[in-house]
Amino acid sequence: MHVPVGLLRPGVVPEDVLPRAATAAAEMTTVEAKDVGVVRGRARITVRFTSDDDAFAQSVAARVHAAVAELADVGGSEVTRRSRGRWEPV
Repeated sequence: MHVPVGLLRPGVVPEDVLPRAATAAAEMTTVEAKDVGVVRGRARITVRFTSDDDAFAQSVAARVHAAVAELADVGGSEVTRRSRGRWEPV
């Protein structure tokens, strides 16, 4: 999943955001990877996790989105799944 991140809430440091996102996902499933990057000039968090189905993936993504939203302004999340070597929207 990807979460665009904007301005941080007062008192939040950038180093807090990615671990919080990964922890939120890890409370529900196995986190395989986490990363932060810049896409089109905006910070974006990526958390890759395991899921048996799309509905569960959406619930994990909602939890991660909510956790990040406590720390910063966020845009709409994107949830994708790996299928035949490609990332496809859920």
